[in-house]
Amino acid sequence: MRKVYYIYNPQTQTYDRIYPTVRQRALSYLRRLFIGMGLGAGAFIVLLLIFGSPSEKELRIENSRLLAQYNVLSRRLDDAMGVLQDIQQRDDNLYRVVLQADPISPAIRQGGYTGTNRYEDLMNLANANLVVNTTRKLDVLTKQLYIQSKSFDDVVEMCKNHDEMLKCIPAIQPISNKDLKKTASGYGVRIDPIYGTQKFHAGMDFSASPGTDVYATGNGTVVKAGWETGYGNCVEINHGFGYLTRYAHLQRATVRVGQKVVRGEVIGKVGSTGKSTGPHLHYEVHVRGQVVNPVNYYFMDLDANDYERMIQIAANHGNVYD
Repeated sequence: MRKVYYIYNPQTQTYDRIYPTVRQRALSYLRRLFIGMGLGAGAFIVLLLIFGSPSEKELRIENSRLLAQYNVLSRRLDDAMGVLQDIQQRDDNLYRVVLQADPISPAIRQGGYTGTNRYEDLMNLANANLVVNTTRKLDVLTKQLYIQSKSFDDVVEMCKNHDEMLKCIPAIQPISNKDLKKTASGYGVRIDPIYGTQKFHAGMDFSASPGTDVYATGNGTVVKAGWETGYGNCVEINHGFGYLTRYAHLQRATVRVGQKVVRGEVIGKVGSTGKSTGPHLHYEVHVRGQVVNPVNYYFMDLDANDYERMIQIAANHGNVYD
């Protein structure tokens, strides 16, 4: 039914019917249309703000899933790092100790990545700290696994050479001393017999008659056979694997430089050359360039009881000869 419009006429105090033009009717329709569209758009926007679009809802759910997965991954990486640390400690404190090898430096094991910021592109992501920390853990774990893998390659190679290494490690006394009565002075600080002052004694002294046989304590190559100041006639043997032994104050050497020797082979005769107060052998063991206590390298000569006796005798600083 078509609408009828009236307007009040104050002069006649009556309502006069009006007939709007086509233009007025079109504007009225348009006005109502725009108002309806505005109200609809407003309602739609309000609904989106309150409930969100289906795609946004899916994105929020997916983001929550990714966040949960990153948290789980971060915890699993922490667990994996703990297992790797146990393996590293076993490698350094067991395998390498048994094989007489240096542990891997912590600076190498724990070294991180340097230079440019590897994670700069990740800083703009949502939950950037979690993403960056998890990625960093993964990078560190990957690097440490590579280092540990190379270490195990070295351990395997050392195991292959273990039999040869056992032949070369100093393992007997340098002179015949079954009853231990020839042990004169041990390793450590003691009184110098000539100057009367305290001095570090870098080896062990064995008293013996001039001409007594001196034996190589492990397989190796003679790298010195001649005179050395303070030591007199001296023989040095490089055993490989970081081991070197020195035999000093000899009457004479019976080997030459470059000669291969085996454990128990005679390499010289006891004497009293160089800085010496009487016939004896001064014996030193060096491991990777550091002088060490020779008493720890008689395990093929001494049982547990003899080893204890040797330590007690070696602690005697009264009978020193150099």
